[in-house]
Amino acid sequence: MKHRVALLFASLFWALPAAPALFAADESVAVNIRYFDQRVYYAGNAPILVQVTITNNGPATYRFKLADERAFSVDFDVRTVSNRSVGDAEWLVRKRTANQHIYFRDVIVESGESFSFVEDIRNYANLTQSGAFVVQAKLHPALVRVPGTGNQEETAPLESNRLSLNLRPPAIPGPGGLPLAMDVETNAVLAREKLPPDEIIRYTLTARQKSQWEKFFLYLDLEALLTRDSARQRQWRAESEEGRRRMIARYRGELQSSVIDGDIAAIPSEFAVERTAYGVDTGEVTVLEKFKTGNYSERKRYTYYLRRKDDIWTIVDYTVLNLGTE
Repeated sequence: MKHRVALLFASLFWALPAAPALFAADESVAVNIRYFDQRVYYAGNAPILVQVTITNNGPATYRFKLADERAFSVDFDVRTVSNRSVGDAEWLVRKRTANQHIYFRDVIVESGESFSFVEDIRNYANLTQSGAFVVQAKLHPALVRVPGTGNQEETAPLESNRLSLNLRPPAIPGPGGLPLAMDVETNAVLAREKLPPDEIIRYTLTARQKSQWEKFFLYLDLEALLTRDSARQRQWRAESEEGRRRMIARYRGELQSSVIDGDIAAIPSEFAVERTAYGVDTGEVTVLEKFKTGNYSERKRYTYYLRRKDDIWTIVDYTVLNLGTE
């Protein structure tokens, strides 16, 4: 997949008068949405990540503007099964009513190519109640224009396919107020248990071998893992609570797609716990892991660092030592 993105050091001031139409709707351009990490969703605040893909099926180059704040490039129309529109999320209202400059990129999608990005539907729709919904994305190739500002929308948006969304009532907290997760395969409630560190690691690695993402993430402290990087740590400290929630959601998605920190999400063909040591609140587990590559196996020694809080151990860091192949 190839695409060219030209950075424009320019901005649109929200109160400027409307400009001539620049981006004509094209039936050969398709917008498709799918859940980025399909799971059981609940009413509340947990992210609902959707991947938006723009595909150019025509012979000519397609161009559109993609705002740094995606709220000015895309909409999500969320409706109940009775076709009642769900209200806008507070985050979206704040973004679109602020008097600000809108920075954007000019995205060029050549014939036969695609361009994708991931968004959290909860940033766009007020999904606080359980129920069944239908979700559709609308891409605004020349940016969204807010009514009443004198800068009206220049072109009709490109509409995507529709997704069904079922939100369950909020899960009941487990013992000690620990969050509960749902096993997508069995619909059974997953709760963190008071397991020793070596059992935590076996559980996590076995879940990864079986691609059971909810189980894999159950004992990962995503905040601790995310802030291992000093740059992300500085960003974390500067973010609001809402911004931190989005960072966690993005980090989880990047781990799952192996975009970042791929070592911890790699799938071992086999593993063996070599050593376990822990005190009152901290622990270490050393594991020999093998990864099948063609006709040979790579051998790596992982050291997982765990921390105990409320009698529950979670993985907060790790290191990897390459041992060669066999």
